[in-house]
Amino acid sequence: MRIGLIGAGNMARALAIGLGEPVVCADPLRERAQALADEVGGRAVPANADVVDACELVVLCHKPGQLGDVAAPLEVGETIVLSLLSGVALADLRAAYPGARCYRMMPNTAVEIRAGAIGLADDDAGDPDAFAEVRGLLERLGEVLVVPERLLAPLTAVAGVAPAYMALVAEAQADAAIRAGVPAEIAQRLVGASMAGGVAVLRARGMDTLAVRRAVTSPGGVTARGLAALEAGGVRTAFDSAMDAVLGGGA
Repeated sequence: MRIGLIGAGNMARALAIGLGEPVVCADPLRERAQALADEVGGRAVPANADVVDACELVVLCHKPGQLGDVAAPLEVGETIVLSLLSGVALADLRAAYPGARCYRMMPNTAVEIRAGAIGLADDDAGDPDAFAEVRGLLERLGEVLVVPERLLAPLTAVAGVAPAYMALVAEAQADAAIRAGVPAEIAQRLVGASMAGGVAVLRARGMDTLAVRRAVTSPGGVTARGLAALEAGGVRTAFDSAMDAVLGGGA
């Protein structure tokens, strides 16, 4: 299946690198499309219509507000249209691309290293074979969660922002280690290894967070004191507020 990208920004680049195969791409910034094509061995084309003509599956990676302007001049026929446009419902996609088989997903940037968390709306557009093909393609990029469309927004508020949140948490922990006298390079490597190991343990134990905390925490010990400080500092409240902020801005 030949894959095309309309838009060549950060998420388009992450998808293309994760897929590891040539893509056809177009972008208002021609140099950005060319850079992506050069990086993945694909082809940059001057117009969105050229992407549609060359590909069986077209991924919409442009800004959500551009849906109408992008779709209006295109004749997609029965092309598979896969959207990652935040806040754009399947009904709106199908109105913009009548006759196309439209699907909606929300990935995060970890798809670049095939460790993504990807929400896929559970609507097969009346073509279960095409839906299965799309799902199989996305499963190459990480864990695919097939969910009702209404859950894509809260899923994005967890998975879509996760790389940035983890980077902030890692930065904060490394800064604390540096303040305690650990050289910066060692602090960063230590935090990176510790976070990766912690996630691996959680996944190995079926994400039983309470069991993992109990296994590490001795009554009155250093971990208990650290956890108490994080709770007192409002770590849970901060994540609740972040969820509200993301959902309040639309997804």
